[in-house]
Amino acid sequence: MSSNQSIDDNAIRPLSAELALKAQQELGEVPDRVPKDIEALRSWISKQPHLMARQDAQFLVAFLRGCKYSLEKTKLKLDNFYAMRGAVPELYKNRIVGEKQFSILKTACLLRLPQPLQVDGPRIHVSRYAQYDSNKYSIAEVMQVNTMLGEIQIREDDNAMVSGFVEIIDMKGVTAGHMFQFDVVLIKKLAVLGDKALPYRPKGFHFINAPSTAETAMSIAKSLMSDKIRKRFHIHSKLDTLYQYVPKECLPVEYGGTNGTIQNVVDTWTQKLINYTDFFEQDAQYGTNEKLRRGEPINSETLFGIQGSFRKLDID
Repeated sequence: MSSNQSIDDNAIRPLSAELALKAQQELGEVPDRVPKDIEALRSWISKQPHLMARQDAQFLVAFLRGCKYSLEKTKLKLDNFYAMRGAVPELYKNRIVGEKQFSILKTACLLRLPQPLQVDGPRIHVSRYAQYDSNKYSIAEVMQVNTMLGEIQIREDDNAMVSGFVEIIDMKGVTAGHMFQFDVVLIKKLAVLGDKALPYRPKGFHFINAPSTAETAMSIAKSLMSDKIRKRFHIHSKLDTLYQYVPKECLPVEYGGTNGTIQNVVDTWTQKLINYTDFFEQDAQYGTNEKLRRGEPINSETLFGIQGSFRKLDID
């Protein structure tokens, strides 16, 4: 233990027996080696003049799991995670717990369901973009709240960190105003953010109640993906085909399932946001100073190819 690290900073929540086995079999986790890997990351961070990063063990182990314990991949993803704050200011500027964030959450447009797909399975997300008022909020503001929920999951959701997530996108009621907000550059930024900077891995995206206008946005998004991730995108004309991937009972009560009510989910996550008020206030001190980075800076141009070619994405 480093002299400047507290016991809490070194604490890692024990995995359930099922998730521990999965982490060992699929991610290459060796419990006795984890403390050494954590220290290796801390040592590396301390030698990066441009990087101001959190260093508690629970945070770092999430990135190790997301990168299947490749230290080099973990370093790159951690670096990108913080570089994104300067490269995507529309998602990270003024990212605090306030009335706007609560109002967006209370529209129930972003749901993390209480029970995972299986006991050792991925977390289930349900996104309902028609629920927010596109005249009142931008999609960037909604996605900012999404990043906040994601960072709470990094710290609390072992199923998501070990097994990833499946996302159901309910397009019912989506208007032209909502679709207009999904511009090509924003789609590109969100795709890169998910691929290069976040430790949790998508296992499937399932679109339900999709209007024909949504197919254009889907074709743009799919053109940015590798064959492997493209195969994880599904459009369901009937819920029966969704149930082949996400059984009906795994859905909220309002969708005919038994996985909590939408209001329960909103209430749970509203309280979580309240609990993380200080966390997000403190979070503003972390990030990268690209002027101090050795080598090429990481910015909008280098990350998103705004002025150049854009490589296809590949997610493990």
